[in-house]
Amino acid sequence: METTLYLIPVTLGDTSIESVLPSYNKSIILEIKYFIVEDIRSARRFLKKVDKDIDIDQLNFFPLNKHTSPNDISGYLKPLQEGNSMGVISEAGCPAVADPGADVVAIAQRNNLKVVPLVGPSSIILSVMGSGFSGQSFAFHGYLPVEPGDRTRRIKELEQRVYSENQTQLFIETPYRNNKMAEDIVKSCRPTTRLCIAANITCPDEYIKTKSVKEWIGKLPDLSKKPCIFLIYK
Repeated sequence: METTLYLIPVTLGDTSIESVLPSYNKSIILEIKYFIVEDIRSARRFLKKVDKDIDIDQLNFFPLNKHTSPNDISGYLKPLQEGNSMGVISEAGCPAVADPGADVVAIAQRNNLKVVPLVGPSSIILSVMGSGFSGQSFAFHGYLPVEPGDRTRRIKELEQRVYSENQTQLFIETPYRNNKMAEDIVKSCRPTTRLCIAANITCPDEYIKTKSVKEWIGKLPDLSKKPCIFLIYK
């Protein structure tokens, strides 16, 4: 096994490993003893889901979050520099995409360390695929402003980009603000602009629905407990 920093995707929800991750990932994971993870508890659960017989106590975990400094990350990569492959595990989906794992990869690349992304589910790509919107040009914006006035202005700015650049616009929100986000989109956008709501992708209760803003009026689903991606296009 060549010394490598592996970017290890995880399931997006309560989904079986077999339905979204190739068996090759498991063979790689079982060879790794050092993991940089967004949350140690959830990472341990994921690894047990991969193989219930894995010896968690023999593994080493380095926490990665918004408080982790570049110096900390550089220290985390010491096992990799000493010849031990490492894995990066996010909370959900693919590491380094809208995720602090990107900082780890940046430092590894600067130090000429080998980086290999493994195949797995990306809610961003899957939502574009299922929306019916342009996959030729699209932009992901993460979270929009929390303050209502700023959020409304941002939604209108992104809608303008839909029409001026012919570009699909994607963004996310925390579950407890999802309903408000959907309402603001419907109130702020043109009646003919199309809105796709993608929730719980790859899960048993997966929901991906595209309608014009006008068609969504009075028919928005309850999204308060679901991880969602919102997409708008003309």
